[in-house]
Amino acid sequence: MIHFFDQFYARIAQGELAPYRAALKGRLDEKLARSNHGDLPGWLAALESLPAVSPDAIELERSALKIGSAEQLTPAQAAQLEASYRALMPWRKGPFELFGLPIDTEWRSDYKWDRLAPHISDLRNRLVLDIGCGSGYHCWRMHAAGAREVVGIDPSLKFLLQFQSIKRYVGDCAVELLPLGIEELPRPMRVFDTVFSMGVFYHRKSPIDHLLELQDLLRPGGELVLETLVVDGDANCVLLPGERYAQMRNVWFLPSVAALGQWLERVGYRNVRCVDVNQTNTAEQRATDWMRFHSLAEFLDPADPSRTVEGYPAPKRAIFIAQRPHQ
Repeated sequence: MIHFFDQFYARIAQGELAPYRAALKGRLDEKLARSNHGDLPGWLAALESLPAVSPDAIELERSALKIGSAEQLTPAQAAQLEASYRALMPWRKGPFELFGLPIDTEWRSDYKWDRLAPHISDLRNRLVLDIGCGSGYHCWRMHAAGAREVVGIDPSLKFLLQFQSIKRYVGDCAVELLPLGIEELPRPMRVFDTVFSMGVFYHRKSPIDHLLELQDLLRPGGELVLETLVVDGDANCVLLPGERYAQMRNVWFLPSVAALGQWLERVGYRNVRCVDVNQTNTAEQRATDWMRFHSLAEFLDPADPSRTVEGYPAPKRAIFIAQRPHQ
C-alpha cells in the first residue's frame, strides 16, 4: 500500500514517542489498508510523476515556503511539475513556491503564523503536535523554528499526499503528517512540549472534552496554542449556530474570548491568555486559481459583510496560549 512512515518509525524508536510506536503503526496500517477513496490512485500517480530533481535551496522560514529555483527545470519538467501539483488541488493552506511555481492557496496561512509566533514559547528542541494540520504548512514553519520533531495529524488522505509532495523535495527530516484524527491517537499521550489546535475547536461537538483531550497530549508544564472562531460578548456568551455557519455544516460552539478563557481555566490550564483577536478578511481567505470553490467572499452577506450569509457575526478568530499544570 503506502509506505510513507518508515523513517518516522525509525526516528521514534527511542525517546518520548517510543512507547506509542506500536500503537501508532497499528492504527496507521489499519487506516491505510481500508483506504478506498476513488481519487487515491490519481493522487499517488501525481506524487510519483513529480520531476526527479534536487532543490538548490530550501527556505522554510519564508511566508511562501520556497523550494528550489525555476532555473533547475527544463520546460518539460516545469510543465510536469505544475500538472502534478494541480492534480492534488484544491490547495487550502500555504502558500508554497516550488522551482518557481507559486501555489497560491485559499488561506494565507503565513498571516496566522505571523500573529502567533511572537507569543509562543521558543520551539527549539521541542516535541510538537499540530492537530488538524491540513497539508502541513504550519508544520514546516514549526520545523524551521527549530522544533526537534513535528507531528501533524489530519485524517484527509489528500492532505497527506499534498504534504508528501512537499516532503519529496525537502527530504528526510523530523516532520511527519499522520492521516489520523485526534480520537485515533493513543491515550493518554502526555509527551508533547507544545500542542497546536488551530481551526479545530469549533468543529468539536463537545468543546470541554476537546480541551481535556488536548491536556492529555501535553507533558506537565507543556504549552497549548489554541486558535478558534469566537464571538463578541461577556463570559456567558456562546453562539451555537444552526445547520450552517459561513456555509460550513460542522460548526458547533463559538464562545466569546471571556468564555473560552474561563473554560480553559475551569479544566485546569494555567497562565491562560488571549494573545490575538483578528477579523478574518478576504486577503487572508479567498478563492484562487489553486482553490476554485467558494471562499470567504461568498460566505458573507453581500449587503452587510459584518454578517455571514446566515446572519451570524462574520468570522473572527482568537489565539489562546495556556500551560498544562506541572503536577
